[in-house]
This record gives sequence, C-alpha cells and structure tokens, in this order.
Amino acid sequence: MEEEEQPEDKDENPLLSENPSEVRALVIQDEISEEDKAVIKIQSWWRGTLVRRTLLHAALRAWVIQCWWRLIQAKFAEKRRRVTLDRFSREEWAAVRLQSWARMWRIRQRHCQVLNAVRIIQAYWRCHTCASQGLIKGQYRVTASQLHLELEILLGSGPCVVTECIPLPINQ
Repeated sequence: MEEEEQPEDKDENPLLSENPSEVRALVIQDEISEEDKAVIKIQSWWRGTLVRRTLLHAALRAWVIQCWWRLIQAKFAEKRRRVTLDRFSREEWAAVRLQSWARMWRIRQRHCQVLNAVRIIQAYWRCHTCASQGLIKGQYRVTASQLHLELEILLGSGPCVVTECIPLPINQ
C-alpha cells in the first residue's frame, strides 16, 4: 500500500489555510501575467481617481452648504441687530418725550405761580388805591424769563410812573 500523504503543517503551506479567500488570492497572484498586472494597475488608478473626484465633489458640496449657512446666520444676526437698535431708539424717544412733558408741566406750574403772584399784587394795589383815594393804572407783560410791570399812580400831588423788569427764577 502506498502511503497516503500526510497533510503538512498548516502554517507552512498557505494552500492548506482555513481561510478560502487567502488561498484564492495566492492562486490568483501566481496566475496573473504582466499585461494583466498593468491592466489592474490602470483600473486601480482609475478607481482611485473616481474616489478622489467623489470626495472632492462631496467637499465642495459641504463647502457650499457651509457658505449658505453662514450667510443665513449673518442675515439673522443683522435682523436681531436691527430689532435691538429699533427697540433702543423707541425707548430713547419715549424717554425724551417723557422728559419734555415733565419740563413743560414744571414750567407751566411755575407760570401759574407767577400769574397768581401778579393777581395778588394787583389786588393789594387796588386795595391800596381805594384807601388812598388815588388812582392806579398799570399793565404787565410776562415773557419766558421776565415780568415787565408798568404802573401809573395818580395821587393828588401828580402822576407817578413806575416801570420794573423782574427776572423770573426759572431754571433752564
């Protein structure tokens, strides 16, 4: 009887490997001619070119999307800035209007006080005229900062004219 060949150690012979893809790759490498190797090299170069082109297109698309997103973000930021500026200007204008109304009210109050004082002075002068049997004629004019008085007093001895400009204590 012939001796059957004993299988060699698996580590020494790759053909006896348990992985069939390794065995197939070794067999294919031995059978490939130089022309086939050149064809494989051209094909791998072409596939690499296609992959690089695909990656370049993907990168360009991502870049376009990023540019678009930055533009949208800039528009939103500009809109927020405008809204904030508009709100600030409205608040500022409201404060100015309130201040002008408060100043107007204060000046009106002061003007009414001056008119009351003028009426009191007129009443005392009229009372004094009646008591002295003389005659007092007068005029007054109130401007923004002064009270102009012109009084003509007629007594038995002759007329007496008094003209006064009284500055009003109004804070500017």
